[in-house]
Amino acid sequence: MIQSIAISNRETAKRVWALQQAAYAVEAKLIGWADLPPLRETVDDLLECGEMFACFMDGAELAGAISFKVEDGVVDIHRMMVHPNHFRKGIASKLLQHVEAVQPEWQKMIVSTGALNEPATQLYQRHGFMLVEQKEVAPGLTLSFFEKSSN
Repeated sequence: MIQSIAISNRETAKRVWALQQAAYAVEAKLIGWADLPPLRETVDDLLECGEMFACFMDGAELAGAISFKVEDGVVDIHRMMVHPNHFRKGIASKLLQHVEAVQPEWQKMIVSTGALNEPATQLYQRHGFMLVEQKEVAPGLTLSFFEKSSN
C-alpha cells in the first residue's frame, strides 16, 4: 500500500532515514562511490528537506519511498528508495506511478541517478524517461539526468 506521509514527524523521519541508509548503501556499491550525499544525511536533514514523501508499506514495514518537489509543473524526484529485502518486487515502479497519479498537472518529471546504477537507469527508461545529460560531478562520479514530458 502506498501512502503520503508527513516527514515532519521525527519517528517517521527515523524510519525513512533507516530505509535511505539501506537503499543508498547498495547504490554506493553499484557505482563505486561510498560517499553519496544521502548516506551523509541525518534525520534532522530529512525533517528540514521540504520534500513530499510517499511510502510503500508492506504490512507495517516501510519497504520503499519516493520524495519530490513540484514547481511550475515540474516534478523533481529527489529520492527513490527501496529496501534491499524488497528489490525486484516492482515497488519503485509503483511509487513512480503514484507520483504521476497524485500530481495530475505535471508537465515534466526530472530525476538523476549514478550513471553506473543500471537498475535505476532501466527503471526510469521503462517509465518513459529520456536520458538528457551525463555529467561528471566529482572525479570518478558521473550522474545521469533524465526527464519525462507529460505529452
